[in-house]
Amino acid sequence: MLRSLIGAAAALAFALPAMAEVPPYPAGFRTQAVEVDGATIHVRIGGQGPAVLMIHGYGETGDMWAPLAAALASDHTVIAPDLRGMGLSSKPEGGYDKRTQAGDMARVLDALGVQRADLVTHDIGNMVGYAFAAQYPARVTRFVLMDAPVPGIGPWEEILKNPLLWHFRFGGPDMERLVAGRERIYLDRFWNEFSADPRRFDEASREHYARLYAQPGAMRAGFAQFAAFDQDAIDNRAFLARGELTMPVLAIGGGASFGTTMADVMRFAATNVDGAVIANSGHWLMEEQPEATVAAIVAFLGRH
Repeated sequence: MLRSLIGAAAALAFALPAMAEVPPYPAGFRTQAVEVDGATIHVRIGGQGPAVLMIHGYGETGDMWAPLAAALASDHTVIAPDLRGMGLSSKPEGGYDKRTQAGDMARVLDALGVQRADLVTHDIGNMVGYAFAAQYPARVTRFVLMDAPVPGIGPWEEILKNPLLWHFRFGGPDMERLVAGRERIYLDRFWNEFSADPRRFDEASREHYARLYAQPGAMRAGFAQFAAFDQDAIDNRAFLARGELTMPVLAIGGGASFGTTMADVMRFAATNVDGAVIANSGHWLMEEQPEATVAAIVAFLGRH
């Protein structure tokens, strides 16, 4: 069980000065700043056809989705925001509970004139995505979640006992000072320990994301994402009490991370769940095994 729970352990190129390279989004993608309640959300948009909303997690930004965007843009409108507090989105003092951030995603879709979308999420993006799907089920056509638990759903309390998840409770008045100027050291812990092979999370990506997380307010916002988990669990139990999700769900786990546990978790919250395991991958599926991960997602979206 411990092993299965995370080991069981361009878009920005046209917005920032030259820096370490990460896979670029396809030509023709644009960015837009969308005002939501209390924040400004940086969004990448491109492609054509039915919409796909992609929500990233901690230690990355919407840049992580570039390989999937390239695979989908010919027949999907791809929407890839940075969550509030992360990447090029603003970093307000509050609003990091996932119910509020789901509202951010709804406002993004509203601003783009999109009523319904497929939902593809990873890590903290799973938590925002679940809150979105639970509050706005008519707006979600299909839902893909990747390799992270959802607060309050299934074996959440057991998952919290995993020592690899120490960062969920890392808090207090000195936490920002402890990592100031050491953001790369802090983030390397996650990129290394949650990978099947840390070399697959390459140096260019590490430099890229470390620079973004060193922006003023970014680490504070990241800690706030974790500090909100207790409230998220309360909110999610209330959502689940209203009924399970009924749209098709694909729950993907890394073979050296959540594995089949990802689907087990989602079967507590949804009635139509398929599972998939990406071999030779830890938590960072889009970096460690991008081709296999993209293939699994594209097949699921096409099959349904």
